[in-house]
Amino acid sequence: MSDIKIKICGLRRPEDIAFVNAVKPDYIGFIFADGRRRTVTPRQAADLKADLDPGIRSVGVFLDQSLSWIEETARTSGIDLIQLHGHESNTFVQEIQQKTGLPVIRAFSVACSADIETACHSSADYILLDHQIPGSGQSFDWSLLQHISRPYFLAGGLAPSNLSEALKLQPFAVDVSSGVETNGCKDLQKIKEFAALVRGE
Repeated sequence: MSDIKIKICGLRRPEDIAFVNAVKPDYIGFIFADGRRRTVTPRQAADLKADLDPGIRSVGVFLDQSLSWIEETARTSGIDLIQLHGHESNTFVQEIQQKTGLPVIRAFSVACSADIETACHSSADYILLDHQIPGSGQSFDWSLLQHISRPYFLAGGLAPSNLSEALKLQPFAVDVSSGVETNGCKDLQKIKEFAALVRGE
């Protein structure tokens, strides 16, 4: 059995909640960033979370939004963690931690080794490493991770087809969205397959 955690991101339908409740990943993500295909409102997220297995931790994903809006959205939706996916500073991360009392995942787009170095010095509780174009379904150059010095969520282009290579990197968690979808919607069989591969089942 693997200790690597699983995060399924971009949930937006009651069916998605039913799927993850059946598979029980460690984390799920609600997208609050503006204008994305999988974006939900705080109220929608709260309704979805009401039916979520209490053993699954919910993450709210934000992109260059104001401290007050993030704080209000976290309260309304009832999320367990905050993920920042924009250009938020270390100071902003610390303000979010203090204002909400919630752990923060800070996402970084990776193009070179300097990006890894920057991520490792983040004041966030967790770091997430992604492709330069988040949500593109593409992976970054994983060879840059050879000497990383802190645990991380690995995101960007993950799917059952490349998951075995990703698991060899021993990330803290693997984060998937489009890789477990069919025609833009979460697919229960793909979620099951993904989780089974991570768990070595």
